[in-house]
Amino acid sequence: MSIVTSLKDKRREKQMSYERKMLRELSLDVLRKKIRAYFEPLFSRDKEWKMSLEEGCMDIAIEAFLLGAHFSRFGFYGESLHLVKKRCKEEEKLLIDALYDYLCFWSPLGDRDFYQESIYYTCEQYVQDWWEEGFQKGEKRYRLRLH
Repeated sequence: MSIVTSLKDKRREKQMSYERKMLRELSLDVLRKKIRAYFEPLFSRDKEWKMSLEEGCMDIAIEAFLLGAHFSRFGFYGESLHLVKKRCKEEEKLLIDALYDYLCFWSPLGDRDFYQESIYYTCEQYVQDWWEEGFQKGEKRYRLRLH
């Protein structure tokens, strides 16, 4: 007798396999360098904040990277980067908002509007940068038929 598996389980297994392959493309050193480059000017006071901020920023970077890699399939089949970004606009917005909320929680200055706005724009650029990197690496894997 054979084991009956559902299509949903098979898709999830395939997605997990693809994500594992894509995560091999990431380096912790690169993640840390980008976190420092983006958020060091905003949170340069205390080492405790840096350690706890790094963890949350890494999580969001990985999610944005995988989101870009997931949508790279459409770029491989001829869709422009702009159109592909429109497809995942909601998911990207959720990642930006999650990172913004996380950083505002750790913000040392409270409710200063200008500071909050700069945090938001930094989060937006950070997520978009990781999304594009995931998109490019995923598209490369599709071109090399490694998906």
